[in-house]
Amino acid sequence: MSQAPSDRPTAALVLADGTVIYGQGLGAAGEAVGEVCFNTAMTGYQEILTDPSYAGQIITFTFPHIGNVGVNAEDVENASPASAAAARGAIFRAMATSPSNYRAQLDLSAWMRRRGVIGIAGVDTRALTARIREAGMPHGVIAHSPSGQFDLDAMQKRAAEWAGLEGRDLARDVSPSQGYASDEKGWEWGKGYLAHDGSGPHIVVIDYGVKRNILRRLASEGCRVSVVPAKASFEDIMEKNPAGVVLSNGPGDPAATGEYSVPVIRKLIEAQVPILGICLGHQMLALAAGAKTKKMPQGHHGANHPVKDLSTGKVEIVSMNHGFTVDGDNLPDNVEETHISLFDGTNTGIALKNAPAFSVQYHPEASPGPEDSFYIFRRFVEGLKQAA
Repeated sequence: MSQAPSDRPTAALVLADGTVIYGQGLGAAGEAVGEVCFNTAMTGYQEILTDPSYAGQIITFTFPHIGNVGVNAEDVENASPASAAAARGAIFRAMATSPSNYRAQLDLSAWMRRRGVIGIAGVDTRALTARIREAGMPHGVIAHSPSGQFDLDAMQKRAAEWAGLEGRDLARDVSPSQGYASDEKGWEWGKGYLAHDGSGPHIVVIDYGVKRNILRRLASEGCRVSVVPAKASFEDIMEKNPAGVVLSNGPGDPAATGEYSVPVIRKLIEAQVPILGICLGHQMLALAAGAKTKKMPQGHHGANHPVKDLSTGKVEIVSMNHGFTVDGDNLPDNVEETHISLFDGTNTGIALKNAPAFSVQYHPEASPGPEDSFYIFRRFVEGLKQAA
């Protein structure tokens, strides 16, 4: 799988089974351990690398040309400083070229170095992706050493001994310690990000690792947005008198995060507070309703996933990033399945029959990805207005 152009590699990826893949290093020097996944998106690499849902993971980009448009301060997705270190590493087919875009402020390698993200280029990413599809997401150690010196045995041992993501609550690591207000709306050509005027229904977002564009999309739909930490209590949330609550995306095992979040969500359900769950928030809502979640062999990571809305029969192309899924074959009687993946039939949406609560597994804010799913936010906000 190593296709580095130089005889002297400056980066290596060592998998738990002893597989060694050499390449050329970029970004930060050092090494990091994580779960190796792949992402099939052709755009939005900056948004992907800063998505807090990727905490604990090393991302393989299947698209061969990453870095062409550089990076900028506006396209960073982590809303909280606590989630600054999202992805642990990145794997590329080709070395990033000089950026060519009017919005570029920095080249990808320099930006990764500032954020502590380790990169390796010169890898046959399609072959690595095929391996992950066949055998599941391996544990691995990625290393960048400008001297070209690597302790491969120690790297393999570290990868083999790493506990992985199952049973790990990573939301607490990327969630802010204090709440805050967010008034920034979605990006508009020639205008950038405008501020919301502060009117409209008040939404409280529980931040398990929220993406900035989820907050922006809520503001664009006319909502006043407040964000609270992942461990906020029911009382903390209700003190803000929310018209509705959004359970955000985030990393890690939903069952582990659910130990403290599920009791809070159940109280919100009992209080009949309107709820929208996204990604990890979808899994949190499902667990609170009595459903179960499970680890996926390869997960869903990309911006080209077809999903069917069972309520309308329409198919939408969505952006996804998750390694756990709600068990759609054993949903409780009070839970209705609303969306399914057309790739593998897994559950991608639910609605509760006994409360104004629904959720989707994918990222409807479309960063990166198509805008097919903006209606999810409109559906939520329209429901709030009808209930007011």
